[in-house]
Amino acid sequence: MSGLTLRLAAAPALRVDLRRLTPAALAGLAPDAVARMPLWHGSERIAVGDLFTLAPHAAPDGESSLAFEGDLGRFDRIGWQMDGGTLRVEGNAGDYLGCGMQAGTLRASGDAGDFTAAALAGGELAVGGNTGDFAGAALPGEMDGMRGGTLSIGGNAGERFGDRMRRGTALVTGNVGAFAASRMVAGTIAVAGSVGDHLGYGMRRGTVVTLTGKPPVPATFVPIDSDIDVFWRLLARSLARRCEHFAPLPALRPRRFVGDLAVDGKGELLSFG
Repeated sequence: MSGLTLRLAAAPALRVDLRRLTPAALAGLAPDAVARMPLWHGSERIAVGDLFTLAPHAAPDGESSLAFEGDLGRFDRIGWQMDGGTLRVEGNAGDYLGCGMQAGTLRASGDAGDFTAAALAGGELAVGGNTGDFAGAALPGEMDGMRGGTLSIGGNAGERFGDRMRRGTALVTGNVGAFAASRMVAGTIAVAGSVGDHLGYGMRRGTVVTLTGKPPVPATFVPIDSDIDVFWRLLARSLARRCEHFAPLPALRPRRFVGDLAVDGKGELLSFG
């Protein structure tokens, strides 16, 4: 089965909404037909072919495939509610990357904007560089953040990472900003770098693992000396398999804090500082 590559030919003056271009939506369409599809450029409509050159590429049998090449920092909602296939971005991506994604694989080699993987429900989303604020969080006006799937960030993440997260696994190789895991309900967050202030604000359940440095544990979290050896071995091995930066975890034993007691929370922070 053949896929489609869209190579950026002209940088847009305004932001562009790419929610219509997903692997499943374009599967079986000829490049000419895709080139005529309309996109929102600010408040006006333009054609895909006004911004991109299109060419087919080889793809695994039975799998829909889509690739973008170029600096797509002004292009929002790439992979919006994607429900299968493979999507690759060779460069930067804009806001709302992979929002509402249900299944499939999405990889961006560069940086991504705000609300990356917001409301992610399934599949795998990997960002090679940094992300903005509210990655893995809830969309504006919604109650649930990330509720499934796997999010991997190769660089740093901004503030409110995993806000209202309900399920899934989110990994950060670099640092995260303030209010990480705020109002978290369930799921797992692992951070290899440093963590900003107000970690776990309003956290009710879930697990946060911080590998390096001494995280700023809030006063509403209390240390707990309990036997979590079996749970920790399983979690540590799982994280080590997913990302090489967490390979040391199985040989370490964490300190455990429980909270946020201000909301009668039972979340846990696991650290080694």
